[in-house]
Amino acid sequence: MSNNHFRRGELYSVINGMASIAVARRLQKNFRAAGLEITIEQWSVLYHLWKEDGLSQQELCNRTFRDKPSITRLIDNLEKQKLVKRVASPTDRRINLVQLTDAALELQHITIDLANQTMNEALEGVEKHEIETVKSVFQRVYDNLMGIAETTVDDRR
Repeated sequence: MSNNHFRRGELYSVINGMASIAVARRLQKNFRAAGLEITIEQWSVLYHLWKEDGLSQQELCNRTFRDKPSITRLIDNLEKQKLVKRVASPTDRRINLVQLTDAALELQHITIDLANQTMNEALEGVEKHEIETVKSVFQRVYDNLMGIAETTVDDRR
């Protein structure tokens, strides 16, 4: 039997979206309370650069699920705040690599601590096995849809 008969408000995407927005709003509030002048979107770019500095703008698009104009705007704003700098790729001058500045490195621990604090607030009263179940279900949903998207693109070729 199909599992896709939902009443309004029970769709996975609606529930996930509401939770995601609530977490993002709380994290933004926690950043402001700590005196940090970065947005959640900027933080997501920094987060990926903390994991691997010197990514191309295209790779940042891929990792953050954003389009090129959005990443360009985010990087422009991060440059104005002196948190990142663009550097020409040594192997391909058409590509700019985005590198962290010392100021961005100083933000890493405090922002990750605030993100952990926010997730602790969000997951209060939620059992570990429940979290694992949700992660597993959403991973399966993502994998199912990515398989469909890749098949659809391949079928068009």
